[in-house]
Formats: sequence, C-alpha cells, structure tokens
Amino acid sequence: MRQININDAVGQVLCHDITQIIKGEKKDVVFKKGHIIQKEDIPVFLSVGKEHIYVWEKQEGMLHENEAAEILYEICKNDYMKPTSVKEGKIELIADTDGLFKLDTKRLYEINSLGEMMIAARHGNTPVKKGDKLAGTRVIPLVIEECKMKKAQEIGAGQPIMTIMPFRHKKIGIVTTGSEIFHGRIKDTFEPVIIDKFSEFDTEILGQTIVDDKKSEIADAVLSYVEKGADIVICTGGMSVDPDDCTPGAIKSTGAEIITYGAPVLPGAMLLVSYYNFNGKEVPVIGLPGCVMYAKRTIFDLILPRIMADDKISKSDIDKFGQGGLCLNCNICTYPNCGFGKGN
Repeated sequence: MRQININDAVGQVLCHDITQIIKGEKKDVVFKKGHIIQKEDIPVFLSVGKEHIYVWEKQEGMLHENEAAEILYEICKNDYMKPTSVKEGKIELIADTDGLFKLDTKRLYEINSLGEMMIAARHGNTPVKKGDKLAGTRVIPLVIEECKMKKAQEIGAGQPIMTIMPFRHKKIGIVTTGSEIFHGRIKDTFEPVIIDKFSEFDTEILGQTIVDDKKSEIADAVLSYVEKGADIVICTGGMSVDPDDCTPGAIKSTGAEIITYGAPVLPGAMLLVSYYNFNGKEVPVIGLPGCVMYAKRTIFDLILPRIMADDKISKSDIDKFGQGGLCLNCNICTYPNCGFGKGN
C-alpha cells in the first residue's frame, strides 16, 4: 500500500476502514475499505485525524487485514457458528444454537504466540445461547506476511479449535435418600432445587423415588430409573462419609463406573460422578452433596451443562476445577460471568 496526502486522494481506493470515535455517542466505520474517495470526504477524514491515508497496492506474499481475519475465522469455526461481517479487519463468531462451548486452549495459545494476529475467546466448557458472542479474530497490522498466516493454518491442522455441543433432551430420575424423609419426619426440600436447575434445559422429570438409608434400596431405585429410560439419574442425600450414609456405596454396587467421589470445589466437595452402561448407553448417575440444596451456585452448576451436551466428564476435568473452584458467595451473583469454575 502507498501513503498519500488526503488532499491528493480524490479518486483513490481506500485500502482500510476508517473509524470515527465520538465519546458517549458512537464508534463506527465512516469509510470502508474499497471506498472511492470524493472531494466532500476530505473534511471528514481530517476530523478523525487522517491527514494521510493508504491506498492499496497488492504485493506478492502479503495479505490485507480482512483476508487474514478470514483465515483466522476458518481456523476457529465449526458447526453451529456463524461470522459477523468483516469490520476494521475483525470477524466475530456467533453461536447459532444453545449448547456447550468447547475450546482447544493449547492451539489457541500457539496461534496467539505467533505474533501480529489474535484470537480472543470466551472460556471453554461454558454454556452459550443462540446469538452469544464466542470469539473475535483479527491481525494487528494492516497487512501481514502470507507465510505467517500459513503457520497459523498449520496449527489449525484442518480441525476447528472451537466447538459447540448442542444440548440434548434428557429424561431425569431423582432418587432421594434419608430415613427422616422416608418416614415422613421432615419434608424433602431437595427435589424442587433439582427441578429448578433442570428447568433451564430441555428435560422431562420421570419422577422422584424416596428410599430409606439402605444400600440395596438405593441401588434398586437407581437401576429402576435406568430401565425406564432415564438419561440421567440424580441421587440426593447420604453423600457424606458418615457410617450411615450409603449412597456412594449403593451407586458403586450397581456396577456404575465411578469417575470421582470428591471434587476440589466449594461448595460441592462431596460430589460423586459415575456412568452406568445400559445396553451401550452411558447413563450419568450423579450423587449430589447437600450444599446443592441451599447454596446458590455449586459444583452442580459447573458439570450440568456438560452432562446436558453428552460431554463425558473425566477425573482430570474435575481436578482442574481446583483453580477457580472457590465460590466467593458474592452479595450479587453474576454467575456464569465470574471466575467460579474457570481455571486457565
């Protein structure tokens, strides 16, 4: 590209967007790349501090910022995402469905480390809604070496670094343990909380079974829901290490694969995650600690979107919650727009 005085620019083709910023009023493009400059445009250019502008002269081996932003978008994009139009060399990715946003942070870091380009994304493993902004891409200079963009493409390796896993319809079975509830001494207050949490998603509650503190009864109730077609079984009560708390042992006795009993999250340390294989279908069987009943946000809020998107949870996934796993119990809760459950 070639720099010329704005007074000599009439008839020239602008090679980059020109932005006008008026505090408290607007920040927008007044002239777009490709605009043919007119005499009446000159006062506007001068008002935004552009005494000189650049006209585009294509050079072999160099890419304009808009072309480079398109490459970065292609590296990021996957199904259920759409782009904004290119503006000031920037493209944003927008969610096209409700789901779980996944991000390959390793490759994201590698691309950002190349220099002169950037991809800024929201945290991975977080729920998004249709229309939510996922990420923004751009290069820093107006032009960039084509070979550098090829390095970014090599890191991408033809596999998008971002994914949305759509939420699925789920049938839910609830097993509540506790002699005090089973014998009617107190009313169960856990079920309404579970139903409220699931109401944020497309779910069907198959029912609630209240059982005594007996391992065999708990196990039978879990298996009964699995056989009825439950996609998820939630167990409440009996999750501590007291001798008469039988729920973890009962879940294990069903033959379910125990992923973890315990999580580095407060509230939520006594979480149990397991999967029961029923005719090739992996059914999550989740033991919830008592804190879910009264705390506004807990470990359950962190794992529920993943369960709803069929994103199988591993032990290492739970372990990584240690950084960011402490809820600060803020007076005004802004979750999920806070650090709870979000490590590096």
